[in-house]
Amino acid sequence: MTMRKAAVCLMGLGLALSSSAFAQNAPSAGPPPPGQGAQGMARVDPWPGMKRLLILADVQTGYHHDSINHAMAVIEQLGRESGRWVSFIRTDSQVVTSQPITGTGERYGGRSINARNLDFYDAIFFLGSGSGTLSDEQKADLLSFVRDDGKGFIAGHAAGVAFFDWPEFTELIGAPMESEYQTGVMTLRRVDSDFPGASAFPEVFTYNDQFPVTPDTFHSTDVNVIFALDPDTMTEEQRARRPDGDFPIIWSDTYGAGRTFNLGVGHREEVWDDPKFRTMVTGAIEWALGLVDDQGQPATDGD
Repeated sequence: MTMRKAAVCLMGLGLALSSSAFAQNAPSAGPPPPGQGAQGMARVDPWPGMKRLLILADVQTGYHHDSINHAMAVIEQLGRESGRWVSFIRTDSQVVTSQPITGTGERYGGRSINARNLDFYDAIFFLGSGSGTLSDEQKADLLSFVRDDGKGFIAGHAAGVAFFDWPEFTELIGAPMESEYQTGVMTLRRVDSDFPGASAFPEVFTYNDQFPVTPDTFHSTDVNVIFALDPDTMTEEQRARRPDGDFPIIWSDTYGAGRTFNLGVGHREEVWDDPKFRTMVTGAIEWALGLVDDQGQPATDGD
């Protein structure tokens, strides 16, 4: 063996012994201290001063609307364009909890996995459908997130057929979708011109989408209606869905200390590409996040 080869062998042996000694003395894996990341280092907020919007599209138990995929991308893009909020997209409901979130399995069991719970977010844009996957504890945490913590909740088009067996969710969003007018052109009226983003649309206009019909136990006087279908332009068959002529489509409301917004339209992918619709959605998100008040003016306390 040459001297060079011998030196290389001794160096390799030294590195192996050092690595073995380090492994024996290294602390066992476990969850890092509170407020620290997976490597035990303090987690630095990369979005200082920005509101945090959770885009939640858990459709595991409901109808998979084709437009949801595009809607999530548009909402995330609108946040980037405004520079006022950052979006976090999830298609599962793991983060809908006020409890710490840790991993499972041999590698991550009991350890931090860099998942944020509801405490991290300022509002939820809910695009899910069906009976959902939330436990009773998660349901209670979601309601408290809005009612007690004063956070925002935006119900997307599919939310009208979500959690149909959970009465408190119906109270949260205002009303479920009892039936619907299938995709087609209908006439809408702008009821609240002052609401953020609403004036992007004319006072009366036609739109091609799918429109929900609420139960006759729900009335426009129960919420702040922003847009409604115009009953004077309906056929007799269409009007028969609600003989009282009350057809709210988009509305805002409060739930305890929080703000809620029900977006009845958005079934068609093309709707999310309409600049007017995007302006309206931006205004709704900023309102739900507490960035502006009901007239679109900056919130006095920034909350």
